[in-house]
Amino acid sequence: MLESIGSLTGSPWIYAVVAVSVLLDVFLPVLPSGVLVITAATAAAAGSTAGAAGTAAVAAGQVPREVPSLLVLVLCAATASVLGDLVAYRLAWRGGDRLDRAIARSRRLTRAQERLGTALSRGGGALVVIARFAPAGRSVVSLGAGAAHRKVKEFLPWSALAGVAWAGYAVGLGWFGGQWLGASWIGAAVSVLALFGAGSLAAYVMRRPAAAPAPETAA
Repeated sequence: MLESIGSLTGSPWIYAVVAVSVLLDVFLPVLPSGVLVITAATAAAAGSTAGAAGTAAVAAGQVPREVPSLLVLVLCAATASVLGDLVAYRLAWRGGDRLDRAIARSRRLTRAQERLGTALSRGGGALVVIARFAPAGRSVVSLGAGAAHRKVKEFLPWSALAGVAWAGYAVGLGWFGGQWLGASWIGAAVSVLALFGAGSLAAYVMRRPAAAPAPETAA
């Protein structure tokens, strides 16, 4: 797996590709942005375990292939995640009657919009963070927040936390998978499966009905 895109992960262009992929997958959830982040992090793990080989290559007059920086990968992925959320949020905010009717026809969007509104009004946006890991959950929450005209100061901090959490998790999976299992397709595949596992758990949590508020007791 790493060999097939080695030229990309060894180039500064990997950061731009990661950023664009993460930015756009709020509209096209089928984009493999998480797989791309994990693969780049696995390549970084490969570079860290090849220090002796790199030193020998320099001594022989060869230039070793550059590897991605983990910190820059996290920053690129997290920033692109927040920007994509905000674009979807603003589009839904200004979507008009047509978008409102489309959301009303979708039980998933309507339910997410109701739950998100309740969570944000109570000062807790954990649903935004959880949704970032679920397949298409980021799209549902961002569009729902915009269509419900939630205040940006209520949505943006949780979107930023979600972006950092997701980016850190994906990069961490790729790094540790490459360290423990080797920088090969096996290490990357196990890391991707762990990412999908987290997504399945997040989707399950999102599908659970919201807890009914406790009845008020008379004084």
